Amino acid sequence: MSKHVAVLMGGWSVEREVSLVSGKAVASALTERDYKVSLLDADRSLAAKLGELGPDVVFNALHGRFGEDGCIQGLLEVLGIPYTHSGVLASALAMNKPAAKRLFADAGLPCAEGRVLAREAVLAGEAGEPPYVIKPLNEGSSVGVRLVFSGDNLAPLNGDNWSYGEEVLVERYIPGREIQVAVMGERALGAIEIRPRGRFYDYEAKYTDGKAVHHMPAPIHPDAYARALDIALQAHRTLDCRGVSRADLRYDDTAGEPGRLYLLEINTQPGMTPLSLVPEIAADVGIGFGELVSWMVENAACDN
Repeated sequence: MSKHVAVLMGGWSVEREVSLVSGKAVASALTERDYKVSLLDADRSLAAKLGELGPDVVFNALHGRFGEDGCIQGLLEVLGIPYTHSGVLASALAMNKPAAKRLFADAGLPCAEGRVLAREAVLAGEAGEPPYVIKPLNEGSSVGVRLVFSGDNLAPLNGDNWSYGEEVLVERYIPGREIQVAVMGERALGAIEIRPRGRFYDYEAKYTDGKAVHHMPAPIHPDAYARALDIALQAHRTLDCRGVSRADLRYDDTAGEPGRLYLLEINTQPGMTPLSLVPEIAADVGIGFGELVSWMVENAACDN
C-alpha cells in the first residue's frame, strides 16, 4: 500500500495564503504519484486531527510563525509522526534571524553586519546613517522588511503600522544582486538570480507573477557561483537542517566580478508555489516537482 501523507497547510501566520497554494500543489503532485493524501488546514486542534487520521508521514507545507519555527515540529515529535524539512532546533534557529546570524558568523560564513535594536531606538535615529535594512526578528517571506535610504520616512515603524514586535534587526544594506540557492539533502542544487521590478524582492514580488525576473542559473562569475553553493551548503549544515532548504544571499559586484557574497538567512521550509524558487532550481538540474516532493516524503523523519 502507498504511504498516507497528511499535507499541513494554511495555519494562522501572515503567510497563510501562500501556504494554502503550496499545500495544494504538493497534494496534487503526491496524488499523481499514487500516495494517499489528506489535506489539513492547520488549526489549534491539529493534534486531534492527526490522531484521527493516523498518517504515515506529514508534509509540512506551512509557512511563517508556528509552522516553520519549531512549534509544529515539536508537536510532530511528540506524536511520533515523521515529517518533512528540518527538525525542531534547526527550524527554531533559522526563524530567529539574530541567533542564526551568530551561528553563521561563528562558522566563518560571510554575513551582513547587523544588530538588534528597539523599534523606538530606530525611530530616534540610533540605527545610524542609511542605507540599512530593517527586519522583524522572526518572520519569513520578507514580511515586514523595510529598506531605508537617505530621506526615507520611518512611518512604517510607528505604532499601528508595525505588528512584528518591539525589537527589530537592523542590517547594513548590501548593494548588488539577489542570489538564492537550493539545498536538497547534502547537495546544493544551484543558484538563481532574482531581479525585482520594484525596490527589492519583497513579499509582493515573491508571490505576484511579473513582479520579478528569474535568471537560472544565476549569471555571475563561475567562482562566485561555486562559492554561493558552498555557503548555502555550509549554512544548511551549520544549523543541522535536513530535507530541503533555501539560502538567501546578496552578491556585491559593484567593484567588478567576481564580487563578494553575503549570507542573509536560510529558509528551512521554502515555498512550493508555481512562483517558488526551489522547484525552479530543481527543475533546472532535471528534478521535476513530483520527484522533488516525493523525495521529501521518502526522507521525512523525526529528530528523536
